[in-house]
Amino acid sequence: MVKEMSDGLWTLPGGWADVNEAPSVGVVREVREESGFEVRAVKLAAVYDRACHPHHPPFAFHVYKMFFLCEITGGAPRPSTETTEVGFFTPDALPELSSSRVLPFQIHRMFEHHQAPDLPTDFD
Repeated sequence: MVKEMSDGLWTLPGGWADVNEAPSVGVVREVREESGFEVRAVKLAAVYDRACHPHHPPFAFHVYKMFFLCEITGGAPRPSTETTEVGFFTPDALPELSSSRVLPFQIHRMFEHHQAPDLPTDFD
């Protein structure tokens, strides 16, 4: 997880896709930029409609949030221009989350996907 400079709260590395960028390429780029780790996307675990979940504040535009399971292939933890810390947490010791970006049930669901890789992709 990464601690966001903008609000001082924790989230999964991620962000907006670049124009003409495949989702799997975007997640690899975002993880590298925000955490310092090189990863390989191995599974699309969930596609959530942000408006269907209690993220705050609400956005004026529509957003689908894609959650990927990734495998670390290199790099090292390194904060960025957007993040101040990089850390790993157990499901029972999550830090205070940035509810605009990620919700506790989403983090817990990703742990379930990690433990049971054959689970189907979640979607709204």
